Formats: sequence, structure tokens, C-alpha cells
Amino acid sequence: MAATLKKVGVMGCGLMGSGIAQVAAQAGFETVVGEVSEDLLSRGIGRIQTFLGKDIEKGKLSREDGEATLKRLKGTTDLNDFADCDLVIEAIIENMDEKRKLYSRLDTICKPETIFASNTSSLPVIEMAAATKRPDRVGGLHFFNPVPVMKLVEVVKTISTSDETVGILTSFGQAAGKTVVLAKDTPGFIVNLLLVPYLLDAIRALERGVASREDIDNGMKLGCGHPMGPLTLLDFVGLDTTYYIANIMFEEFKETRYAPPPLLRRMVLAGHYGRKSGKGFYDYNQ
Repeated sequence: MAATLKKVGVMGCGLMGSGIAQVAAQAGFETVVGEVSEDLLSRGIGRIQTFLGKDIEKGKLSREDGEATLKRLKGTTDLNDFADCDLVIEAIIENMDEKRKLYSRLDTICKPETIFASNTSSLPVIEMAAATKRPDRVGGLHFFNPVPVMKLVEVVKTISTSDETVGILTSFGQAAGKTVVLAKDTPGFIVNLLLVPYLLDAIRALERGVASREDIDNGMKLGCGHPMGPLTLLDFVGLDTTYYIANIMFEEFKETRYAPPPLLRRMVLAGHYGRKSGKGFYDYNQ
């Protein structure tokens, strides 16, 4: 079914959006990636160029394929450039009002058969679909960071998403080189539904003095074969991001295992977000 897709649009050229645009262009799709300003767009395109350059240096990608990928990629700050896209993937800020405004505008710009997909990690996709006149052609495509490296994508089916749309989204994910898993439109989908309580429990263990941060991380790395411990992973993901997702999940389920621990809230208030801020459970400023 991916053969029915010729042109892919990605709205948002941040960390996730730039990665999605890169894998779409690398998969052979004509790709347009949008941002709200030339500055943000330039930074996002630069991120793609850097990523491709490193792959070329490491011998993972030929120079010819890297140049061909960039030729298939176009940046824009004009939503009208998405008019002839067959698939538009939204990767903007995790704010429902902003997402609904975008979907409402895209609905009037794009052709009726265009499929919309959100890269949200926690918000209900059906609420975005309700802002359009094509809820059967709206679903989720939740990629993982860094997108060009991580091999998984969650295809999310709302109560209105058609089987045809699911099939096309699945085919696109496979064409982009990902393993596809199908999830219901529930907060956290599959991965975060299981991962977030585990991360929150690690914070609670530290909070209660069960063990040191190093011993908690080493316990899970060496005892369970995880590539990194939960506190290191929290710093990588971002404590602010985890706090935001946990609050959404707690609001939905009202279960204590999704409630952010007091320590997490205090660290976020202090601006200790992890690697992105230079300090989280570990100090990255040195």
C-alpha cells in the first residue's frame, strides 16, 4: 500500500519531526517538512544534514544515497505546500489546542484523500481527528527518538480510523524501515503504557532510599539486561517530558502507578530536566 503514497508531509522540524522527514526521504518518498519560522526550519534541516553526514562518515550510507535523500527533501513555512501530500505526519508541540488548530487548517488545504497521522506520545488521537471532516483517515504514527536509529513505530487506530488507513500507515512504517506494532488509541499506547510506571517506580525507589541512583541503574542494567538504567533513561528522555506524559495518563486512568512522584515534580520545577538542561539525576555539565 505504500506504493499509493508518493508525497509525504511532516509538520514540525524539531528533534522528532526532522528525524521522521529524514526516514521518509531516505525511503524514497518526496518529502516536504514544515516549520513556523525560517530559523527553526534551518536548524531542523541542519540536523538532518548532520545525521546523514555522520552515517556517510561511518560507511552506513553512501554519499550518493545521502545526496539523493536531500534532493527529495523540501523545507517550507507555508502550509499550502502540503496541499498535494498523500500523507501528512504531525510532529508539533504536545498541546492539544495547537494540534487541533493545525488539523483544522490542514483539512481545508489538503486533498480529501490525504491521510493525517500524529506522532503524539500521549494525547488522544481521536480528539485531533474530530477537528477534521475525515476522522476515518486520521491515525497515529508514534516514532521513537532518535527516529533514524530506533526500529519501532506504533501505528495507532482510533475508534474512527478505517482499516484502509491502518493498512497504509503500516505500509509506510515498513517502507521507512521500521517494525510496526498496532495499538489502540489509549494514553501511552503500548510502550509508554508499560514504560512510564516502571520509570516512576524507579524514582519512588530512590525517593524512599531503597538504593542509590547508581545501584538502581546497575541493578536493572545487569539484572535485567537493559541497555541503560531507568534513572539514566529518564535523563535521556527528559524529566519534564516524563512528568507531562505521566500527568496525562493519571488524568485518564486515575491509577496511582501513573501519578508523578513528588521528587519528579520538584526536579521539574527546579529545571532539572536531564541531559537537555545539563542536570537531572546525574550532572552533565562537566
